[in-house]
Amino acid sequence: METKWLEDFVSLAETRSFSRSAQLRHVTQPAFSRRIQSLEAWAGTDLVDRSSYPTRLTPAGVAFRAQALEILGALQATRNMMHTHQVAGQDMIEFAVPHSLSVTFFPHWVMDVRQRFGALKSRLIALNVHDAVLRLTEGNCDLLISYHHPTQPLALNPDRYEMLSLGHEVLAPYVRGDEAGRPLFRLPAGHAERVPFLSYASGAYLGRLVELIVKQSPVPLNLDPIYETDMAEGLKAMALEGHGVAFLPGSSVKKELQTQRLVRATVPGACELSMEVRIYRERPEAARHTKPGAQSLWDFLRDSNVVKTYE
Repeated sequence: METKWLEDFVSLAETRSFSRSAQLRHVTQPAFSRRIQSLEAWAGTDLVDRSSYPTRLTPAGVAFRAQALEILGALQATRNMMHTHQVAGQDMIEFAVPHSLSVTFFPHWVMDVRQRFGALKSRLIALNVHDAVLRLTEGNCDLLISYHHPTQPLALNPDRYEMLSLGHEVLAPYVRGDEAGRPLFRLPAGHAERVPFLSYASGAYLGRLVELIVKQSPVPLNLDPIYETDMAEGLKAMALEGHGVAFLPGSSVKKELQTQRLVRATVPGACELSMEVRIYRERPEAARHTKPGAQSLWDFLRDSNVVKTYE
């Protein structure tokens, strides 16, 4: 079944002429006749009485015409409803954001933007980094917020996508603190000691940066992997329970550091890495569609040039 067959049939019922309907439907008469025959084959009965002129409908055709009009009306109403939803969503800015940033960085950043930019309607789509990038390249979001490090650049062509810097995050090792605020585990561990390590799942963006920190350490860290997940919040929860050491972004542990529920597993400045937080969009000249609200926000971010550090 094709909807154009229904439209052909309704036209034929109105004109009662194959040649006239073919002309109105912008097809040849033989092609139009084949489409009516296809509809009849689908219905399993003759809908048109071809023995009379002008053409008239069979009793089954009369009944089917009413149904065809109802179906086409419902389809048009659905299309109009979808258009209304699209128009209504023009002021809703869709952000694709990796899980770790969606829980910690994004809520505070949006609040800060609202205070300086004004009212902002946003829809957050939380994904892993790879899928968040795909969301942008496939045109299924307005803006992408993600971490950036020179050793792990995102696969975005700068000729098609542009970016702004929103701030910096420091990735460092944290553990539960004891009653005196001292770390339960320290890095680097002693020569014969192994430290329980709460790690990111294989392939996770932050996991690759942790591997870089471990590789660049001047002394072996002697980490013993006992748990893994691809979400920073999951690692933080395990660290809070005292299971081991987890490398976490600064914005995710801000409150826990104030209460000393989490503390650094190293001396300040050791075993850490600074990441940039960037926001990306498709360049307007290449974009399939740019929402006015997203454009206004981008202009504001570009002109305000406020970059913060979270550590």
